[in-house]
Amino acid sequence: MWTIEEFVKAAGVTAAELAGYVDDSQRGEAPVLRRRPPRELAGRLDLRRWIAEGGMTPESYQDFLHAYLEEGTRLHHPAYLGHQCAAPDFPAALADFVHGAVNNPMAIYEMGAAAATVEFEVLRWMLAKVGFPEGGGVLTHGGSLANLTALLAARARAVPEAWDDGVPDDLVILAPPSAHYSVARAAGILGMGQRSIVPLETDELGRIDVTRLPDLTGLRPVALVAGACATATGLHDDLRAIGEWCRERGVWFHVDGAHGASALLSPEHRHLLDGIELADSVIWDAHKMLRTSSLAAAVLVRREADLDAAFQQEASYLFYGDQGFDLIHRTVECTKAALGLKIFLNLAWRGERGLGEYVARQYRAAHRLWELGRQRPGFEFPYEPESNIVCFRYGTADQVAIRERLLAAGAFHLTSAEIGGRRHLRVAVMAPATDDKTLEALLDAVAEAAA
Repeated sequence: MWTIEEFVKAAGVTAAELAGYVDDSQRGEAPVLRRRPPRELAGRLDLRRWIAEGGMTPESYQDFLHAYLEEGTRLHHPAYLGHQCAAPDFPAALADFVHGAVNNPMAIYEMGAAAATVEFEVLRWMLAKVGFPEGGGVLTHGGSLANLTALLAARARAVPEAWDDGVPDDLVILAPPSAHYSVARAAGILGMGQRSIVPLETDELGRIDVTRLPDLTGLRPVALVAGACATATGLHDDLRAIGEWCRERGVWFHVDGAHGASALLSPEHRHLLDGIELADSVIWDAHKMLRTSSLAAAVLVRREADLDAAFQQEASYLFYGDQGFDLIHRTVECTKAALGLKIFLNLAWRGERGLGEYVARQYRAAHRLWELGRQRPGFEFPYEPESNIVCFRYGTADQVAIRERLLAAGAFHLTSAEIGGRRHLRVAVMAPATDDKTLEALLDAVAEAAA
C-alpha cells in the first residue's frame, strides 16, 4: 500500500530539488559534468547501506537526491555540447512522473487507453509532417529499436517468408559508412550479418554521392538507408534525388531522421528534408530535438500495412479476437511506456511553433560557432554546419587529448568524430542556455587546452 502522505512529501522534495538543479544548470553555476569512479561514487551515495538496510525517509531521500544530482552530466548547462540528448523541457518531465506512478504499459489498449490514444494522435501529427497521409506508425524506446523495426518492415516486404523460413543469402542493405551504427547492428539481428551492408559511395564529408549509386545486378536490396542528418557531422543526404532513384528501381527507401526530422517544424530549415515524403519509412527521435526525456522514437511508414507485416507472432494470452487498438503487434517491446505523453505535453505547452523555434535557435547557434571559430587562428572547420552539429579541429594537437582536458575540468562537454580519416572535435548545441558567451569561452578553452 502507498503511504499517500509520504508520497506527497517526497514528491514535493523531488520537485524542489529538480527545480534547483535545472536552475543552477541553466545558469552555468556548477560543473557541466562530474564523473567520479564508480566505487568512489557508490561510497558517497552510501548505496550499499541503503540496499542492505532500507529505511529511507523523505528527509534522508532529500539528502540522497541532492548528492545524486550533483554527480552526473547537466544537459541544461550552457556548456553541455556533447551527445544528442535533449535538455528535457518540464512538460516531458511531468509525463515521466505521471507514468512512474500509474505505469500503464499501453501497447495493449486495455492496459492504458488514454496513453494509447495520445500516442495515436501524436503519430497522426508526425505522419502528416513527414508527408505520409495514409501511413502508420508506432513509438519505440529509442532510435536503434526504431531503425530495427523499420528494417523489419522492409524485410517483410522484400521477403515475406523470412519470418518463418529464415533469411536468403543474397539480401543486402545499401547504406553509407556514415550511417548510424544501429543499421549494421540491425543487419546482424535480422540474421543478414554485417557483411550484407553494401557501403554506398560518398563525398569527402560522408554524404551519399547520388551520381555513384550502385548497379543492382546480382543484389537483392532490402532497403537503402539515407541520413537526415548524419550523426557525426549533422549533414544531410539528398533525399529527393535518392528517393527518386529508389522509386525507379523499386527499392525500399529508409530515412534515418532521428535527429534531423524535427527541422520539419522550422520554416527556415525544413528544406533540408526536401524529398522525405518519397521515403517508405522514416524514424524520428523526440528525445533529441523535440526536448523530451529519453526515450521516445517514432517509426513512420508510408503504407500502414507494411508496419503491420513487420512482426508475425503468436501468444495465446495476447493475440486473439479483435485487437484493432493494440500496438503490441508493431513493436519489439511487449511492455511499452507511455511515450506519446511526453511528446504531447511538450506540444500542448509549447506548440508546434515553439518547438520549431527551438530547433531554429539551436541550428543558428551552431552556425554562430562556425562563424566565430573561422575568425580565430588555428581553428579548422571542414564544412559549414546545416544543423546544430558542427565539427572542427584546432592546430596539430591531439584532439582527443583536448577533449579529455575539458571534460576533466568539468568546463565543457563535447564529443569527437572522424571525418576523412582525421579526428575532429564535435559540438552538438542542445541546451537552450548556450549563447555567444558560451561559444567564445569554448573556443578560448580549446586553444588553452591545446597549449
